[in-house]
Amino acid sequence: MKRKILVLISAFAAFIFIIAVLLYNGIIWFNNPSSGKYPVRGVDVSHHQGMIDWEVLSQQGIDFAFIKATEGSSFRDSRFEYNWENARKTHLKVGAYHFYSFESSGVTQAQNFISVVPVEKDMLPPVIDFEFYGNVEKNPPEMEKALQILDDIISALEDHYGMRPIIYATPRAYKLYLEGAYEDYPIWIRDVFRKPDWLTRGWTFWQYSNRKVLKGYEGRERFIDMNVFNGTQADFEKFIEESRLDRP
Repeated sequence: MKRKILVLISAFAAFIFIIAVLLYNGIIWFNNPSSGKYPVRGVDVSHHQGMIDWEVLSQQGIDFAFIKATEGSSFRDSRFEYNWENARKTHLKVGAYHFYSFESSGVTQAQNFISVVPVEKDMLPPVIDFEFYGNVEKNPPEMEKALQILDDIISALEDHYGMRPIIYATPRAYKLYLEGAYEDYPIWIRDVFRKPDWLTRGWTFWQYSNRKVLKGYEGRERFIDMNVFNGTQADFEKFIEESRLDRP
């Protein structure tokens, strides 16, 4: 009897190990949203993907790309200019994102982004990536200060680009700081474990996997983030149009 139990335990442990390996290597995912329900799909990239062949990448069932531009008040992604220029030569709708810092002025963070990302009439709205990092993960800053920084970034980006920014957030950052606030702004939620129907408001973009492997890039990061838009192609075009604050 004991031997049978040990065999079962060993088999279960082996099964869990195999599942973990498959998940880690992006062979299976927790989420796999239907392309019928979510036909508009895209990626987000940074210098970690290295040299990207945008013609190759764009032909793999994606419709949009968000490209990292800046972080905090001084960091600029080394691949942004190349990625921006070449992604825009494809059929993709292209936008840029800024990685929010809890430790520097919202005004100078916005200035950093504005100095790098040009104003293009067909661009996607700018994105503010609001998530925890490093010591902030263990010691989340005071809400009032964090949201003042966010407010300052939003205000400056709206003024410069004439578009309502998208706020990207992880579940924890959303629940601690954003729940019940910023409901006029599109939310892009990262949740690789479940569909973000737990949100108390509607979502616009969903990053459902960070373990996809596609062709067309050669960086140190072999995986790429996958996202869906919450709607049809017509809804997507309408979303872009309605993001413009100066539309007729």
